[in-house]
Amino acid sequence: MRVLVQRVTSASVSVGGEVVGEIRPPGQGLLALVGVTHTDTEDIARRLSEKLWQLRILDEERSAADTGAPILVVSQFTLYANTTKGRRPTWNAAAPGTVAEPLVTVFADALRALGAHVETGAFGADMQVALVNDGPVTVLLEL
Repeated sequence: MRVLVQRVTSASVSVGGEVVGEIRPPGQGLLALVGVTHTDTEDIARRLSEKLWQLRILDEERSAADTGAPILVVSQFTLYANTTKGRRPTWNAAAPGTVAEPLVTVFADALRALGAHVETGAFGADMQVALVNDGPVTVLLEL
């Protein structure tokens, strides 16, 4: 599982012109783009959610756990693109939706269980993500 995290001052995800998830924190929040591969498990999803919750990338080296920063979770199979050959990426390392969707849900639910306010996109939909990256700060999380 890969989680590309961006520190944001706002972020939203829309499907068909309608906002399905949005965070507008008074300060900072996090946008988490989540990619799942074939070997991922619920344990990995939970451990990565803890890592994200405790990650000290907000102002004054604080974490979302410290500040209560909201988190927008969006599934992103393209995090497992293979671009080593040619000009067209392959997606063989990305898990199929039947495997990935439940693990993205476990990830989001684990964050909620830790105390996070979590908004989500719509799995498998053609989504438009809007954000204001703060810093910019972008970090790739893996175990």
